[in-house]
Amino acid sequence: MQRTDKVWWCIAAFSGAILVMLGAYAAHGLAARTTEAMVSAVETGVRYQAWHTLAIMIVLVWRQVQPLAGQRWVLALWALGMGCFSGSLYLMALAGLNLGIVTPIGGLLLMAGWLALGVIALLCSRT
Repeated sequence: MQRTDKVWWCIAAFSGAILVMLGAYAAHGLAARTTEAMVSAVETGVRYQAWHTLAIMIVLVWRQVQPLAGQRWVLALWALGMGCFSGSLYLMALAGLNLGIVTPIGGLLLMAGWLALGVIALLCSRT
C-alpha cells in the first residue's frame, strides 16, 4: 500500500468516527440545545459525510487493484467537499456560525468529485 493511501485510509477512519459521534449526538442530545431545523442540518451533514466516507473507501480499494492518478483528485474533492458541506452544517448547528457560501461550495466540490470519478472511469484503459 502506498504511503499516501495510508493517509487517505486514516482520513476515512477519522471521518467515520466523527460522523458516528455527531450522528449519535444529533439523535440523543442536540435537540435539547437547539431547534429541530438545526438537528436536521446535522443529520443531513452526517448522511452526506457517511456516503462520501464510504465512497472514499471504495476508491481506495479500487486503487489497490488499479491505481490511476486521477483517483487522488476524486479523493481530494470529496474530502474537501465533506469538510465544507458537512463541516459548515455542523458549525452552524453546534456553534451558531453562519458560513454562508461555504455549504454550497462544499456541495459543488462533492459533485465535482463524482464527475471526476466518471471521467476517470471513461478514460481508464482496460488491461
